Amino acid sequence: MAAEGGGKELNEIKTQFNTREGVYKLLTHSEYSRPNRVPFNSQGSNPVKVSFVNVNDQSGNGDRICFNVGRELYFYIYKGVRKAADLSKPIDKRIYKGTQPTCHDFNHLTATADSVSLLVGFSAGQVQLIDPIKRETSKLFNEEVSCHENWGRERKGRLIDKSRVTCVKWVPGLERLFLVAHSSGNMYLYNVENTCGTTAPHYQLLKQGKNYSVHTCKSKSTRNPLLKWTVGEGALNEFAFSPDGKFLACVSQDGFLRVFNFDAVELHGTMKSYFGGLLCMCWSPDGKYIVAGGEDDLVTVWSFVDCRVIARGHGHKSWVSVVAFDHYTTSVEDADPMEFNGSDEDFQGLHFGRDRANSTQSRLSKRNSTDSRTVHTTYRFGSVGQDTQLCLWDLTEDILFPHLPLSRTRTHTNVMNATMNNVSNNPSTNDSSANTPSNSLSSPLPRSNSLPHSPAMTANNKSSAIASGVSKFATLSLHDRKEQHQETDHKRNHSMGHISSKSSDKLNMLTKSRTDPAKTLGTPLCPHMEDLPLLEPLICKKIAHERLTVLIFIEDCIVTACQEGFIWTWARPGKVGLSSQKQAVSPSGTII
Repeated sequence: MAAEGGGKELNEIKTQFNTREGVYKLLTHSEYSRPNRVPFNSQGSNPVKVSFVNVNDQSGNGDRICFNVGRELYFYIYKGVRKAADLSKPIDKRIYKGTQPTCHDFNHLTATADSVSLLVGFSAGQVQLIDPIKRETSKLFNEEVSCHENWGRERKGRLIDKSRVTCVKWVPGLERLFLVAHSSGNMYLYNVENTCGTTAPHYQLLKQGKNYSVHTCKSKSTRNPLLKWTVGEGALNEFAFSPDGKFLACVSQDGFLRVFNFDAVELHGTMKSYFGGLLCMCWSPDGKYIVAGGEDDLVTVWSFVDCRVIARGHGHKSWVSVVAFDHYTTSVEDADPMEFNGSDEDFQGLHFGRDRANSTQSRLSKRNSTDSRTVHTTYRFGSVGQDTQLCLWDLTEDILFPHLPLSRTRTHTNVMNATMNNVSNNPSTNDSSANTPSNSLSSPLPRSNSLPHSPAMTANNKSSAIASGVSKFATLSLHDRKEQHQETDHKRNHSMGHISSKSSDKLNMLTKSRTDPAKTLGTPLCPHMEDLPLLEPLICKKIAHERLTVLIFIEDCIVTACQEGFIWTWARPGKVGLSSQKQAVSPSGTII
């Protein structure tokens, strides 16, 4: 845990941490930031975000990094653990006036050594398509246009959405379509080849459900946006496509996670935060689980198959800003009679590498096969928050399948069920007994085998369905899914460092709600704390002075960033390159 000594050590910034795989080390010479390396004054600015792309450079150094700091956007060669960062030579640098970059995403399908397509969302609502290698700006979407008012006066405004862009992503498997989320609670589907028009779009209802609606753009000629999604209440903070590209999950300020079948425009399932808004989410490598975090200081694990919350994790002392699965440390192994009772040295033969990604993915699929052998799976994920702490978590068999016999002897998961700090014994309101694991779940699980995973993304069928026109969205085959009932809920403006069984009383005092929290608290949408396993982090370390905004797992390192504009590289065990150890960097950013 975070505390390994007195109060002084609690506030100490960590430069390394130890897990069962070994020691992760901060590479100070691989730090990326603005060229002057001066901490950015983050007051009132948008979160620092980082995007990666590989351009398949013949030199073998094809990784590229993009990050925003305030009004500035940078594009560098990313040298990772191999060499020290050279900040004096950005491939592209842009400074914007009147608006700030808020998010960005590379098109991995079209990236080459000579050209790359990068979408950038802005605080004023527009979206820009740029090529940072050619240093060109291709198109601007939702741009400001002149409008005529009743008395002939002319004013400028945005016709599609005037609110801040919160998330932008290319649709998986497609080269031309991308999705944009705004703080208004709307999402828009664009085609890079279409214009946005000179008049405000007119919409026609395509699909409607509990707290969501989808409209098509009604126009004589094809124009942007193709679709408009209105989801929940308040800002739509983040969305992500499933590994197979078929489903879309999004989290909103109203505290709900909603998962949709993207092509069929159908709601698959929902989940409610313990309280406050949900700020971030991510899919597991095989698409079976979603982890969400937000203003309740928790990480919540939701089962895509069962459409229910299966666990919560408590380690942060403030809002959770980013959650991410580590595809390279997800463990899949066939059961065998051998028991692991030894030390960490028993696992030092493990390695990371993309060459085993397909093997890992196929073994993850064995859980649904008819193979008589049992497959043990341990998912690794991480989280960072406004408390400046990095937490790593293991999602193990005793949480995923609580009623299966266990044969392993070690675990780092603390399962707490019936009592927390002298909790009164209140019966659960959950409909399914599977929501309340047995008190006897203390048998330990296999430790992480550090096997990599890079999910394949094929969407040929979806590509043809979407590209042929949005009218086909209404006629695509629907999955026979049972929709989960949703409740509108509240926003939250403060954080709680400790959560107990009496949290329902605190909810009544600390939150402003238009609906009674008791209507969702204690239901399958939002189970009581004592009705679920409580995950304990493997490690919880303070790694920055300012709030953390980025967590990305790469094959040989972990990348984090804070609001001061510093992007850090943490080498995985045994992955520190000799060249990166020998090189140093001058204050001006050049290698010496």
